[in-house]
Amino acid sequence: MKIKEIYEYVIARGMEKDPRGIDVVKGKLAREKKRYEEMKEEDKKSYDTDRLTNPYSDTRVLFGDPDTEVNRMLVGIDIEVGEVLLADRLGEKGKKIDLIMSHHPEGKALSGLHDVMHLQEDILANYGVPINVAEGIMVSRIGEVKRGLMPLNHNRAVDAAKILGLPIMSAHTVADNHVTTYLQELMDKEKPATLGDIVKLLKTIPEYAEADKHGAGPNIVVGNKERRAGKILVDMTGGTSGSEDAYAKLSQAGVGTLLVMHIGEKHRKEAEKNHVNVIIAGHMASDSIGMNLLLDGLEDLGLEIVTCSGFIRNKRS
Repeated sequence: MKIKEIYEYVIARGMEKDPRGIDVVKGKLAREKKRYEEMKEEDKKSYDTDRLTNPYSDTRVLFGDPDTEVNRMLVGIDIEVGEVLLADRLGEKGKKIDLIMSHHPEGKALSGLHDVMHLQEDILANYGVPINVAEGIMVSRIGEVKRGLMPLNHNRAVDAAKILGLPIMSAHTVADNHVTTYLQELMDKEKPATLGDIVKLLKTIPEYAEADKHGAGPNIVVGNKERRAGKILVDMTGGTSGSEDAYAKLSQAGVGTLLVMHIGEKHRKEAEKNHVNVIIAGHMASDSIGMNLLLDGLEDLGLEIVTCSGFIRNKRS
């Protein structure tokens, strides 16, 4: 496959599993196209035209000729300079890497991370929070994340890849959509009664079972194993952690338990204050599930995947 075909594939698959629904995502793209058409020519010069076909600003080809043929990819949760050097070293040892794929965004995909957080507004609305309230509580958090990203050295790994002539891309929300939808469908189907039942169910999933061996498996951080779960919300997509104000609104909307990849201490305290149970499923394991569900189809098409940097590979198809 060519790089551009891999890029188009992950976008299409990410849209299919978007918790907002495909029609909402297509509507977003249509509005973006209209906005672009109404722009002044001067503004179009710096416009990222990928936004017209890709609704996820944290998923981008960061370097490389789109027509490059790819037979083998190095895939990791985090790709930094060390992993880029690893790809180059593998090439020296006769295992040529045609494309590096990171899950967590790098380069312009990292600087655009805040933009995908609007996805969380629709998820909150789907669970009973009025959309005007959801947008209101997310606006300050999105601004906070945007400002926090500004001083970062976004292009460090990308620059290393350029020097070594190694194509590189990031696939973030497209994968997070997969794990979110997968786990939400599982919770809705199995209907675990207690927090202990949720943890037990998660540990039947290979990635979580493997992470649990290394002390990074599912953990209850608000509540206890005897607590009843109530309505379960899987919150694992939309860039990064949302607003601390969301917990009060979710509690009022009837959500009993949040299943997340990770949670900051301030967010955890707000959840506890509002009597919302929280289970941390595990960061690397959750990201691995999303990437596995995304990449299985590519491997079926003949691509070889070499894993690194915390990626727990488990093929389902």
